[in-house]
Amino acid sequence: MAAMKPLPIRSRFKSSARLLFSVLLLCAGIGLRLGCAQTAPATASAARQQFTADVAQGSQALQQGDNAAAEHFFRQALDLDPRSVPLLNNLALSIARQGREDEAITLYERALKLRPDDPITKRNLGVAYFRAHRYREALPLLKSFSAATPTFQSLDLTGLDLFALDRYVEAAQVLEKASKLQPSDLPTLDILGKAYWRAKNYAGVTGVFNRIMAVNPGSPEAHFMLGLADDIEFHEQDAQKEFEAVLAADPSYPSVHSSLGLIDWRMNKAADAESEFRLELSHHPDDPVSNYMVGLILRQQGKPEDAVHYLEAAVAVNPSYLDALFELGQCYLALNQPQRAIGPLQTAIRLDPDSAQAHFVLSRVLAMLGRNADATSERTKAREIQARQHIQPKATP
Repeated sequence: MAAMKPLPIRSRFKSSARLLFSVLLLCAGIGLRLGCAQTAPATASAARQQFTADVAQGSQALQQGDNAAAEHFFRQALDLDPRSVPLLNNLALSIARQGREDEAITLYERALKLRPDDPITKRNLGVAYFRAHRYREALPLLKSFSAATPTFQSLDLTGLDLFALDRYVEAAQVLEKASKLQPSDLPTLDILGKAYWRAKNYAGVTGVFNRIMAVNPGSPEAHFMLGLADDIEFHEQDAQKEFEAVLAADPSYPSVHSSLGLIDWRMNKAADAESEFRLELSHHPDDPVSNYMVGLILRQQGKPEDAVHYLEAAVAVNPSYLDALFELGQCYLALNQPQRAIGPLQTAIRLDPDSAQAHFVLSRVLAMLGRNADATSERTKAREIQARQHIQPKATP
């Protein structure tokens, strides 16, 4: 299995996503329906007044950034009208801004059940899924949002989500559209360059590098892109110098330590590589590349129990991380947990049906479970794939 895997999106919430999150439209306001039709007139009048006051105070608190107060008032208003979609959105937004993503998602999902086609709820839920690293669930909502409202923020966030799902060609297409709206946005150019690099579109990488140089030739993004270019050409020492220049400007710049670690790994400096990957994780604990590489190193050191934690973290962020899935299956096998090994290995095979290694390891897992016929079938597939991959084309006379 190849060690080179995708560079992650920024673990610190990227500028476009932060901006979009901060300007989500407030849904509360005059005209919210009060659900108390069966209440006595005097009581209903008092309830309406309380409802209006709670909505107004909650909206003001939300605009002022006092999210705890906004949550308090929106909860009171929601008690009076529990089926109000705008209130559910505003309550979820106040909670999400306090870092409680799962609670916010539950409220958005509740609102969407009440009004399945509400565009504001769909947008808000897509952003919440993205912030919670639930990229697959976020994608259809974000694509719908960016198609209906093709702003820089909506396109950029959709491109980031595609990048996180390893869909680099599509990510580059969407990020190009975003970049045309804000040509000087360096974080977007940074991710765009990485998308081109992972798609092996080196002309695209060169184009992005030139655009970054035109914006700010001394920026960390420029040094990082130049480091990637050097790495592509296997000029490791030059690449290391550029990556170190990035760290000098921004010690927490994402992907730099992991890039240095990958160079060390290729140079058979496993201890140095592990150190770099752990440094990356100290700044960006969700980085799938560094989690995968630490897990790989630990498994090769005969520490599968320790490796599982890192490999599971990598797959949690990127469920399509083929190498991490394969390594996770191997760790479960080493830990004598064949039932748990089946899922990751079958997913790896579904992603890459021609992985002879995955078929072979799965055959061992199935044999441990006494499924001898299935094990034999997987071994046969592994041999057939190996034979096919080793067939050399005949020389032309």
